[in-house]
Amino acid sequence: MKIKITDLGLTPYTEAWDIQQNIFDKIVERKISNRKLEKENQQETQSQFLFVEHPHVYTLGKSGDTANMLLDEDTLKSKGATFVKVNRGGDITYHGPGQVVGYPILDLDHFFTDIHLYLRKLEDVIINTIAEYGLKGERSEGETGVWLDVGKPTARKICAMGVRTSRWVTMHGFALNVNSNLEYFDYIVPCGIKGKAVASMHSELGREIGLNEIKEKIKFHFVNVFKTEFFNN
Repeated sequence: MKIKITDLGLTPYTEAWDIQQNIFDKIVERKISNRKLEKENQQETQSQFLFVEHPHVYTLGKSGDTANMLLDEDTLKSKGATFVKVNRGGDITYHGPGQVVGYPILDLDHFFTDIHLYLRKLEDVIINTIAEYGLKGERSEGETGVWLDVGKPTARKICAMGVRTSRWVTMHGFALNVNSNLEYFDYIVPCGIKGKAVASMHSELGREIGLNEIKEKIKFHFVNVFKTEFFNN
């Protein structure tokens, strides 16, 4: 199953969410319709993958705690940021310039029907990507995402993840801190996890990295991990 890939560039969070939701809804609707049809009359669903970079925004997952947002509304505005409650899993996180965000909207019936495996494979994509830069990404038990120095006092998260699924269709995804301004993480309890720091590839390597370069590497590893292919519009 090939996946259609689109790069939305710098797009406000709510606008990108609407695009995601529209794709997600169409896939779910088609799956529901197919159930009523004979197999020879069913139409295949089309999985998609969106790359995007967002202006400064904090998003709170459906199980998140608003107390993990440490700024009031006026201070939030002064930082040029917005706050959005979303329908993904997980707690609060930050998106902003210099971060590579990926939204795979996949019909897992074409891959495997296991959400935990899906998240582990997403983590593998990022672990393999940052390994090309000499960074050892790891999993932290009970804490979805990709971390550095797991089990040490210096443990820090470099990539956050949160997804929503319905009828084995996914939306939302991952946010890899590449050249992110980490100051913005100081205004939240990232992912609701107290006492853990946040990292970026820039902070670890001491240099900026081209976002397009990172996207190409993510695409390469995604194809290998999910045993698929991408095609453009």
